[in-house]
Amino acid sequence: MRNKLILFFYFITLLYGASIFGQQTEVNKPLLSILTELQEEHGVQFNYASELIEDIQLRQPGANLGLKEAIDYLKEETGLDFVFVSESVISVKSRPLKLCGYIRDKDTQEPLPYTTVQSNGRGTVTNDTGYFELPVATTSDVVLIRHIGHKAIRREFRFFNTQECGNIHLVSEQEQLPEIVLTDYLIKGIDKLDNGSFQLNFDQFRILPGLVEKDVLLSIQAFPGIQSIDETVSNINIRGGSNDQNLILWDDIKMYQSGHFFGLISMYNPNITQKVTLQKNGSSAAYTDGVSGTIAMSTDKNINPDTNGSISINLIDANGYIDMPLGKNASVQVAARKSISDFFETPTYSEYFDRITQDTEISENVETITNSDIKFDFYDTSLRLLVRPTDKDFLRFNFIYTANEVVFNESALVNEIEEIRESSLDQNSIAGSLYYSRKWNPNMTTEFSIYETDYKLRAINSNVLQEQRFLQENIVSETGVRAVVKNKIYENFEWRNGYHFVETKITNLDDVDDPIFRRLESEVLRTHGIFSEIDWSTPNNNTSVNAGIRFNYLDKFQKQLWEPRLSINQKFLQWFNVEVLGEFKHQNTSQVINFQSDFLGLEKRRWQLSNDADIPVIQSKQGSVGLSYERLNWLVHTVGFVKEVKGITTQSQGFLDQYEFVRTSGQYDTYGMDFLLRKQIRDWNIWLSYGYLNSQYRFEELPEPEFRSNFDITHAISSGITFSTNKLQMAAGVNWRTGKPFTPPIPGDEIVEGNINYAAVNSDQLNDYLRLDVSTIYTTRLSNKTDLQAGISIWNLLNRENIINTFFRLDNSGNSQQVIQTSLGITPNASIKFLFN
Repeated sequence: MRNKLILFFYFITLLYGASIFGQQTEVNKPLLSILTELQEEHGVQFNYASELIEDIQLRQPGANLGLKEAIDYLKEETGLDFVFVSESVISVKSRPLKLCGYIRDKDTQEPLPYTTVQSNGRGTVTNDTGYFELPVATTSDVVLIRHIGHKAIRREFRFFNTQECGNIHLVSEQEQLPEIVLTDYLIKGIDKLDNGSFQLNFDQFRILPGLVEKDVLLSIQAFPGIQSIDETVSNINIRGGSNDQNLILWDDIKMYQSGHFFGLISMYNPNITQKVTLQKNGSSAAYTDGVSGTIAMSTDKNINPDTNGSISINLIDANGYIDMPLGKNASVQVAARKSISDFFETPTYSEYFDRITQDTEISENVETITNSDIKFDFYDTSLRLLVRPTDKDFLRFNFIYTANEVVFNESALVNEIEEIRESSLDQNSIAGSLYYSRKWNPNMTTEFSIYETDYKLRAINSNVLQEQRFLQENIVSETGVRAVVKNKIYENFEWRNGYHFVETKITNLDDVDDPIFRRLESEVLRTHGIFSEIDWSTPNNNTSVNAGIRFNYLDKFQKQLWEPRLSINQKFLQWFNVEVLGEFKHQNTSQVINFQSDFLGLEKRRWQLSNDADIPVIQSKQGSVGLSYERLNWLVHTVGFVKEVKGITTQSQGFLDQYEFVRTSGQYDTYGMDFLLRKQIRDWNIWLSYGYLNSQYRFEELPEPEFRSNFDITHAISSGITFSTNKLQMAAGVNWRTGKPFTPPIPGDEIVEGNINYAAVNSDQLNDYLRLDVSTIYTTRLSNKTDLQAGISIWNLLNRENIINTFFRLDNSGNSQQVIQTSLGITPNASIKFLFN
C-alpha cells in the first residue's frame, strides 16, 4: 500500500512538472512571432524597429482576448508603448524611463525637500513632501541623489524599484547638526535650535507685519530682547548692547556695513540669503567678536540642477536674481538690486529720505547757504558659486559689493557772485571668500576658509562761504583665515578643533584744504585663535550639550584671552525644555562718534581699533537660563539673562549731553528677561512678546560714575497675528516700548557761563513708542514655470509721530534749543515679483 502511495505522488509530481515545463515553453515565445500572429488574426500592421523587440520573449496572450486586451497585455509585460496611429496601424515604441519617489531620512522618516536628483545632464529638486520625478534615457544611466547632511546615493537606474513611486531613504552624514527644539517660533520659517540659536529659513519664511518683502535685519527685530533704538537696521540693540557689538557674518565673512538708505533697509539681498542664524548667547567657540550677539547669514548650499530666478520691483528698489547650473557638479547664483530714485521718487522714497536726513547738513544748512540737486542712490550685487568635484569635496566662492551715495550742491552768494560747490557721501563694502571642505572618511571632515572684507566711508564737505573743503575717510580692511577639523568620536558625539587668524587694518583720515590740515591714523591688529569644542546628545535627543574653549592671542598687545562657551538643552516631561547658555567673548573694534557733524551728520560713526589703553579691548561675560513649554500648538518661552561688558568708551555710546566730548572707558551691566506666548490655529498664528531690560553704565572717571544706559529700553511689547496659505498671506502687528533715556537741562537754569546746564545724566526719558503695521502678499500661478507675487504693506498705519531721539544745543542767541528726531511716518510700500522655475 505504501509503495502504491509513493508511485501515486510521484506520478502527480511528474504531471505538475510537465505542466510547468509546458508553461515555461510558452514564455519563451518571441515577441516578433506574437505580433505576426496578431497581424494575421486581426488584420492590423505593427510598425517597429527590429532591434527594439528582437530580444523580447513572453507568454502567448490568451486566445480569448480581443485586440485591445492583447495590446494592454503586451504593454504590461514588455514595458513598451503600443500607439494606434490609425485603426489598422499600431506603432511600437520604447516607453520613456522615469524614476520617481519620495526621499526620506532613514532614521526620522521625515521627507527631505530640496534634495538634488541628477542623471545624464538632467536634474530636479524634491518638493516640500520629498517627491520627485526624473526622466532617464537608459537603464544603465547613473542616478545621483544628494542632500546636505546626508550621504549621497549613486547607482544605476536599473537598481531602483521603478514599479511604483516608493520611498528612497538617505542616511544622515556622520556630522552633528543642531536639533530643532521649537518649531515655528514666531511664524513658519523661524525655529529654535538646541544650541540656543534661532534660525530663519527664507525658503519657508512667512509674512511679518509691515514687511512686503523679506528683510534679514528687520525680521530679527521681531524677537523679544532685540530693539532698534532709532528704528534702523544699522543700529540693532541686542539686550542693551550697541550695534557695533553685533557680529554680522555673510557666509562667514565679517561685514562692517549692514544697511542701505543709511540704515533703513538691509543691504543683504534676501533672494540669495537662504538662512539666518541669530545667537544672543552661548555661541560656538569658532566665532570671535560680537560681545552682544551674532547674526550669521548663509546662502543655499545645494547645487541647483535647474535654472530659476526672479525679477521684482517695489517703491524703493528693483532687483533680480538667477540660480543656474554649470554642468553636473556646479551652480552659480547672482543677485542685484538698485534704488529706483534715478527714475522717479515715490512717497516711500520721500519718507525714507526725510527720515535719514533729519538734523543733517543735507536737510539744514546755515541760512545763507542753499542745498540743491540732491541725489541719492544705493545698489548691491552678490554672487555665490558652488562646485562639488567629487562626493567628498565641496567648494564655495562668495562675492558681495554694496554702495550708498549722496551728492548735493551747496550754493551761496560770495561778493555778490553765486558760488556752487558739491558735497558728497559714499559708503560701500566689498568682500569675497573661498571655502573648501573635504570628507576624508565617515568620521572625519576638514574645512578651510579665507575671506577679505573692505569697508569705506568717505565724505567731502564743501564750505562755500569759507571756500573750504573737508575730506573725511574711514576705511576697514580685514583678512580672515579659518581651518577646522571635525571628528566623529561615536554616535551623537563630535569633536571640533580649529585655528582662526584675523588681521584688521583701520584707517581714519581728516583732511582740510584751507587752512591746510591733515591727520592720517592707520592701525593694524593681528589676532590668533585656537578653539576646541564638543557636540554631544543622547540617542533620543532629549539632552544636548555644546561646550568649547577658545584661546586668543593679540600679538600687538601680547595679550592672552581664554573664552569658555556653553550651551545645554534638556527636554523633560514630554512638553518642556530647559536651556542654559553662557559665554566669554571679546572684540577689538568699535564705532565711535567724534563730532555730530562728521560725515555730513548722516553717518557719524567711524570704526576704530582698540589700543589696549584709552580704547580697551572690549570683553563680555553673559549667562542665561530659559524654559519653554510647547503643546497643542501653544508655545510659552521665557529666558532670564545677565550680561557684563567691559572696555566700552563714551565715544561709542552716542552721548549727546555733558559727556558728548568726554573721552573715557567703562562698562555696562545688564539683566532682564525675554518672554514669548504663541498660539497656532490652522492657518492663523498669534503671538505676544515682552522684554524687560535693566542696563546701567559704570564710568569711574565721570562725576556720575553709575547711571542708566543710553540703550536702556525698560519695557517692550510686540504682538502680531498672521494668516498664511499657499496663495494668501496677511499680517498685522503692534510694537510698543518705553522711551529712550535722555538728559534735559535743569529747568529755569538752562544756561550757566555760556554752556547748557544739564541735569543728572539720563534722568528723563522720551514718550512711549507705539507703531501699528500691516501687510499682505498674494501669490498666483501664471504658467507651469512662472509665479506672480504681489504685496502691499503699511508701516506706522496710525501715522503716529514717535520721538526716537532728542538733545539740546545752543542757538545763535546763546539759548538752549531742543532738537527732536522723529520716526518714519505712515509709510506704504508695494511690490510685484515674478518667480521663474
